[in-house]
Amino acid sequence: MKSKPVLAVLALTACTALVVASAAFAGKAQTKVKIKAESGGFYGYVKSDKKKCANGRKVVLYKQKGKNPKPGKDKKIASDIAQANGTKYMWSTGNTGYMKGYFYAYAKQIKGCDDGVSDSIKAQK
Repeated sequence: MKSKPVLAVLALTACTALVVASAAFAGKAQTKVKIKAESGGFYGYVKSDKKKCANGRKVVLYKQKGKNPKPGKDKKIASDIAQANGTKYMWSTGNTGYMKGYFYAYAKQIKGCDDGVSDSIKAQK
């Protein structure tokens, strides 16, 4: 009965393949970007289950041209690096000088972290 060792090796190989596949599909940590308008400027927060996906994350502010955010086509206005502020990771652009239209914040994908895009909001006058 030499088939038992062969079956055991095949079963072990299948289990190993499943473990490797599940690790590959575990994916990147979700990233959420929040935005708020204030007196000609913008600020917000980056949130993630992984600290590295929020702390030190570059956030770019865009002026939205169409109906939906398109970081590759919309106008880049400013950027900042999210930093710890209490238990949250905050970014701020200060006064941008752009007072009309809709804006959103975007953090592009980095290793181990998904990209994140905020809701679009109207600038505050």
